[in-house]
Amino acid sequence: MTAIRDELAIAVGVGDRFCVEVAQLEGMLVAAHPRERSPLDIAVIEGIDQLEAVPATPVEVEIESRVVEDYVVGRLVATDCSTIDPP
Repeated sequence: MTAIRDELAIAVGVGDRFCVEVAQLEGMLVAAHPRERSPLDIAVIEGIDQLEAVPATPVEVEIESRVVEDYVVGRLVATDCSTIDPP
């Protein structure tokens, strides 16, 4: 079982940061995962208290090691993508 968990963590990029465009879907901020081989898209549910509205520009998120409602959890790191390349 550990091998499956490890492979999923690698595929979704646990601990990695990505620049993504988010949209509100069913009360959550979601983003398409930038890795083609990721079986899960991203739900940005951590750190969103720093947002006043759904961002119109890409944001930087870090992938956490949790899954919520068929999404990998993302933590908002920055409201812009100044530290990494945009998608």
